[in-house]
Amino acid sequence: MDSNLHLPLGQNRKAATPKRKRLSLERLLTGLCTAVVLGLSVYATLPFQGLQRPAAEATAPEPPKDIAQAEPPADAKPPARNGLPVAHSHSGANVEATTTDDGSVVIKYTPKSRESSGPVLVGTDKVGQDPRMAAMPNDALLEDTPEGRLPIVGPDGMRPVDHYARPWSGARATRVAIVVGGLGLSQTGTQRAIKQLPEEITLAFAASGNSLQRWMQEARRNGHEILLQVPLEPFDYPDNDPGPDTLLTANAPKENLKRLHRSMAKITNYTGVMNYLGGRFLSNADALEPVMRDVAGRGLLFLDDGSSAQTLSGTIGKTLEAPQAFADLQLDGQVDETAILTKLDELERIARRNGSAIGVASAFDESIAAISKWSNEAATRGIEIVGVASLATDR
Repeated sequence: MDSNLHLPLGQNRKAATPKRKRLSLERLLTGLCTAVVLGLSVYATLPFQGLQRPAAEATAPEPPKDIAQAEPPADAKPPARNGLPVAHSHSGANVEATTTDDGSVVIKYTPKSRESSGPVLVGTDKVGQDPRMAAMPNDALLEDTPEGRLPIVGPDGMRPVDHYARPWSGARATRVAIVVGGLGLSQTGTQRAIKQLPEEITLAFAASGNSLQRWMQEARRNGHEILLQVPLEPFDYPDNDPGPDTLLTANAPKENLKRLHRSMAKITNYTGVMNYLGGRFLSNADALEPVMRDVAGRGLLFLDDGSSAQTLSGTIGKTLEAPQAFADLQLDGQVDETAILTKLDELERIARRNGSAIGVASAFDESIAAISKWSNEAATRGIEIVGVASLATDR
């Protein structure tokens, strides 16, 4: 029997097979392209949920001292996202942190019952933002007030000191934090500091500076953790005036908090507050305690620059069990690059002796040059430069 009998006239079976394959392949590719286009169109209509940093990258080994204190009260209505209540990442665990004799922190997790039943949406990011989102504030960590938008603890217990902190390796190495302050006061100095300093250096913006929001965004995009410097009354005030909205010992606490909040509203995305001058204010417990309480209640750390021997910030911070840090060394009391490098070597010796150390400086050209040079060499000597939030106590 002729094998071509049932084929169209003039076409044999061998010639028909490739054509059918080509037609099938064309139909398949057309269908796939249509599906991809439709899929992208549907995806574009979905609400943007933000980018989450993987927990393995973002988690530091030192949790808040009392996680339960950071969670919403039991009678509070839990927030919902996509129909599910949102829970704190530690809402199903008891967390105990114990410091050993060698300074290591041992964290013990044991199960506990959640306050609500049924499924919940648990966030996994604890410390640090995704770098692609670092210049954008987290709206859940802000509240609208007459003074402006102020930082707060989020509904799931997330604090600004954790969310905006620069993640670190978690390795048991010698850690050093360097804070360069006074940013915003000089446009050229601010730009130089953001561009030239390594991203591991923490930057502190003076509340009385200019274009702070723009500089904050640029600093965050470059990887820096940031602080806000709030003007406090020095001993020689008013001859030495830190600037507008200086917090004064003669003011009532309500007035000082109002001034504090006006300064806080200047920028977002900072992990804490640092004093700008303030020897007299830091030595007055009645004036300082309400301020530090407010700062801690908003989930921020308080950094004392160590310039005043009479400061009470350490004592008050321990009483409040608040995130706090204390500078070990002023690096540029003498504005000379060689002298600053000598101070940085001294800071390294302190860190090797104590496990960690914090140095502070101002955005002078000499300071920026010395810190950049020293930082680039520190890693070769086993020094890890970290954001200051990682060295705050009671985190």
